[in-house]
Amino acid sequence: MRYNPLGQTGLLVSELCFGTMTFGGNGGLWGQIGNLGQQDADALLSRALDAGVNFIDTANVYAEGRSETITGQALKNLGVARDEVVVATKFLGRVGEGPNGAGASRYHILGQAKKSLTRLQLDHIDLYQIHGFDPLTPIEETLEALDTLVRQGLVRYVGVSNWAAWQIAKALGISERKNLAPFRSLQAYYTIAGRDLEREVVPMLTSEKVGLMVWSPLAGGFLSGKYSRDDEKSGDGRRATFDFPPVDKDRGYAVIDEMRKIAEAHSVSVAQIALSWLLHQKVVTSVIIGAKRMDQLDDNLAAVEVRLSDDELKTLDQVSRLAPEYPGWMLERQSSYRKSEA
Repeated sequence: MRYNPLGQTGLLVSELCFGTMTFGGNGGLWGQIGNLGQQDADALLSRALDAGVNFIDTANVYAEGRSETITGQALKNLGVARDEVVVATKFLGRVGEGPNGAGASRYHILGQAKKSLTRLQLDHIDLYQIHGFDPLTPIEETLEALDTLVRQGLVRYVGVSNWAAWQIAKALGISERKNLAPFRSLQAYYTIAGRDLEREVVPMLTSEKVGLMVWSPLAGGFLSGKYSRDDEKSGDGRRATFDFPPVDKDRGYAVIDEMRKIAEAHSVSVAQIALSWLLHQKVVTSVIIGAKRMDQLDDNLAAVEVRLSDDELKTLDQVSRLAPEYPGWMLERQSSYRKSEA
């Protein structure tokens, strides 16, 4: 297991992050994703920690708060020292029936941080993330509320999830101008079958030195190896009942065909190749993995041992790369003469 700085900080986090979205679901959407109880959660978390994972991600909306509760209890049951793990959680989604039961307002943020701390049985959150963009609340209000939590010692670092490049860049500018705690990380969807992030977000992250946490690195199971053109509805996979995130299936199957060949050459699973490809991308800080079973977790953890050759990376890049779009192709054309002079 390797460890990377979380953006422009001195905090080191494992290249694989243990995600807890499969904890606590007991029906509806969360039940489809996972309904692990305390005993199973303890076992999975213990295995991840033994493998060198020091980074854990959850959210207040996962299983309506039960995921945070189970995660906190698991840390306590396992006797994990507080300074040996980096705990991240998120806020934004609806957790109450009233008009202020969701969003990124100061009212909602300060209240939800304390509730998350109670469920997690912690005195501080290492990384507190906005789960998405709130079009109603001014960004300044959100950033000032997060800064308050940092100054109070309840939060160490702040991050964001599922924002556009311009929104993050605007927030970073506001934070610098007002001397507020800046976003240190982005949690976003990124896979070899979905490289949209590379158009605008990846260049911004690289320029501003913001870390990248990848969610759903197997595209909701699409890249697990269960699916193919001949079996588009694998009965025991999540996508059989919850077809998300969206994937261009024709393009995705072409990627899987090449991944199978490389997986066979390495004697590993297709899922490990998908995870390894992400771990080879310089912009990636940590890849979030989650599991319902121990064998799934073991397979994902083993991806850190897979080393792809330059030729294999080139093959995967060619079959999965994005089609050029404006202004990207024009920027490349107009800057080429300067690159040659550098």
